[in-house]
Amino acid sequence: MSLIKTPDEIKVLREGGKILGQVLEDVAAKVAAGISTWDLEELARDKIGKAGAEAAFLGYTPSWNKKSFPAALCASINNEVVHCIPSKRILKQGEIISLDLGIKYKNLYTDAAITVPVGKISREVENLLAGTREALHAGIEEIKPGNTIGDVAHAVQAVGKKFGLGVIRDLIGHGVGHSIHEPPSVPNYGKRGTLEELRSGMVLAIEPMFTLGDWRVKFMPDGWTVLTADGSLAAHFEHTVAVIENGHSILTE
Repeated sequence: MSLIKTPDEIKVLREGGKILGQVLEDVAAKVAAGISTWDLEELARDKIGKAGAEAAFLGYTPSWNKKSFPAALCASINNEVVHCIPSKRILKQGEIISLDLGIKYKNLYTDAAITVPVGKISREVENLLAGTREALHAGIEEIKPGNTIGDVAHAVQAVGKKFGLGVIRDLIGHGVGHSIHEPPSVPNYGKRGTLEELRSGMVLAIEPMFTLGDWRVKFMPDGWTVLTADGSLAAHFEHTVAVIENGHSILTE
């Protein structure tokens, strides 16, 4: 069952989401060949602290891993789908990097992600990024009271199919707000009219993850890194979205 947020909580989440959106934009703007993912990590930490917020991922221990995440930012390159720990690895021309970031602000959590190119990329990879971004907004457009999680999932999947992309099934969106991960689960594939009905006050992290190849993924022994099983490139876009009486409100823009 979803955790309903009060109007006052959604107001705070909107404030936090604005901070998160700006930090993520600033970090994405620094992506360039020759920059390390740890450089991006340090920038994210600095920006979050100066905004009066906390890094939600740093020290987070999820249900699937006994180890705490050691960074503020997830920085996943090329065929790395999600949850990659920043390091001294240097970005190279033509790569893509997915930046996933969560913050805690006034005890409430928001979550967002973006995939950006490192310099010039091929038309095929541009298609991957464009399709995944479009799927995020298609899913968001289905968010309103009376619709269902299945409506959102179906809309995301339909865009993936239109662009000829692999729609990852083993990683999903989720509720967010009181904690970084909470009910309900929000898959990126499904049938209209199924799963939980959307109600005003629900807050969801919608996050399509698509590939240029097969949808299957593999989980690495570190308990964090997730790769595409076939080595194909992957993209990830995410917003935190509130269900409100007349539709939805994107909190992390």
